[in-house]
Amino acid sequence: MQMQKLLLTIDRISTFVGHAFSWLIVSLTFMITWEVVSRYAFDNPHPWAFDVMSMMYGSLFMMAGAYTLSKNGHVRGDVLYGFFSPRAQASIDLTLYFLFFIPGVFALAWAGYNFAADSWAINEHSNVTANGPPVYPFKTVLPLAGAFLLLQGAVEIIRCILCIRLGEWPSREHDVEEVDVEKLKEMVHVKDEDIAALDKFVVAQEQEHQAHAGATK
Repeated sequence: MQMQKLLLTIDRISTFVGHAFSWLIVSLTFMITWEVVSRYAFDNPHPWAFDVMSMMYGSLFMMAGAYTLSKNGHVRGDVLYGFFSPRAQASIDLTLYFLFFIPGVFALAWAGYNFAADSWAINEHSNVTANGPPVYPFKTVLPLAGAFLLLQGAVEIIRCILCIRLGEWPSREHDVEEVDVEKLKEMVHVKDEDIAALDKFVVAQEQEHQAHAGATK
């Protein structure tokens, strides 16, 4: 029970970080809109805007990694994986975590730390455009993303070990899920026959409208 609480606590940390950085999407949307209007309506483009947009999206992408891992949402080729028992799935995952995930993410965190340290030391700015924005805040995201991924990866390794011992996957922190169409139909008391009847009605109305428009001409 104490172990499960610890796992869920780290899940919540990853979720909080993912949710916090997800707001960059809103900022990025407004910034792109503002830059397009400024460029085409007022003939006043900003050379640094493209760099800033790239860094904002890159930060979102990197910092959402641990969040996605905590929700078991990373892409997996599960053509065969889904047919395996939980113990077999956990054994495969555990092997792959040690062979690929831990070395790869540790390399990301270590190299990212060195990149960020060098960038801060030289006060690095983007050289893509004149008067480019500072790059060191963005490069700092690299070791941070690696650290959060390693932390969440440790949680997933423990989950694999528990699943191998118990025969079932431990629970996860719940979050937003994709809409289940069948459940939605049950909630609003709609049947497939009702949808088909509505489709026929819409088609009939469209045909009637077209016939009326033709007669008017």
